[in-house]
Order: sequence, then structure tokens, then C-alpha cells
Amino acid sequence: MRSAAGNAYHFDAGALCLELLTTGGPGAFGRYEILQEPGDLAAWAERSRITPTPVLRLTEPDVDLARRVRDALFRTVVARTCGGLPEFGVPAGTRADLDVLNEAAARPPLVPVIGEAEERAWAGPATGAQLLSTVARDAVDLLTGPYAERVRMCAGERCYLVYADVSRPGRRRWCSMEHCGNRHKVRALRARRSEEKPEEGEG
Repeated sequence: MRSAAGNAYHFDAGALCLELLTTGGPGAFGRYEILQEPGDLAAWAERSRITPTPVLRLTEPDVDLARRVRDALFRTVVARTCGGLPEFGVPAGTRADLDVLNEAAARPPLVPVIGEAEERAWAGPATGAQLLSTVARDAVDLLTGPYAERVRMCAGERCYLVYADVSRPGRRRWCSMEHCGNRHKVRALRARRSEEKPEEGEG
């Protein structure tokens, strides 16, 4: 990921489905849209935690499906984490959003196979519907599984990245300690130093 200042940092979303949320979103988050064509969706798949990267046969309708699945998931998890972001044109998720996820999950997913060198591979080339089914099934598993209550939004100011806290202690607050966590530490340090600074004329 890159900050507004252009600094690179590592963001672990904790789940495949939440990685898709970094590609844009509904409402005001549409300005971050990066899924414009099939090649963009293929590039996302290559960056994702799907291992190995599947060989994909993608079309324009697949890109539309990816956006629908992503936006439905975004509204669903935002409803769980903060009740919605109406100021950004993102209402809380509805039953219709869950229907989008369920319909995508109901399609055949990516199929794992044992490759010629006896390594893990995918039957293919796979379709975009298979890719998005795999993502949607991951969303179903996340939202109905043991980490459902650990889906959180970064506590950083003006940061809306969503992640699943899969750490053992379950106390993660930031998208990344390199980014929002570090900014919080810097602000806290400045505040402490300001409080400790003697008033003019004292001492």
C-alpha cells in the first residue's frame, strides 16, 4: 500500500475477501477505483494471497462482478464495524448485499489440483466467476466464523481500511504499525512533550 504522501507500507487484511476492498469501493471511495479492465483484476489476483496465482480468463463482465461483490462486502463489513459511513455515501449493508455475496459464492470456485511436478496448482484457465466465487466463499467463512467479531476498521484518523484481526491476543488497532500505528505514536509523543514543556517564565 502507499500513503497519501507516497510512502509504501505493508497492509495485511487478514483475509482474502478483505484484500479486495483495497481496490476501491462504493460512494466517495469510488475515487480509489483501480478495477477498470480485466487486466486490473488479474493484477489484483496476482497480488492477493491466492497461491499460486491462477491462470485466468477474464472479461469485462467479470470486472463488473468484482465491483459488485466488493461493494456489497464493503457495505456489509462497514455496517458491522461502524454502522455505515453515510457521510461518504456508504450506507449500512442490506439483505441485498448479502444476496450478492451468496449468489457469487454459489458459483463454482477455483479448483485446486496437483500439478505435473506434484505441486499445488489450479485447474484452468479459470474464469472470473470462479475467482469471485472463491472470494465470496472466503467472505462467508469470515463473517460466519470465529473471526467474525474481529473484523475491524483501522483506528487511524481518516483511515478506513478494514482488516480481520487474526492475531492471538486480538488487540490489533491499526491497518499497519508502519503507517497509522506509527503516526499515532508520533502524535502521542508530541502531546506528552508538549505537556511536559514548562510554561514560559517557570523554573
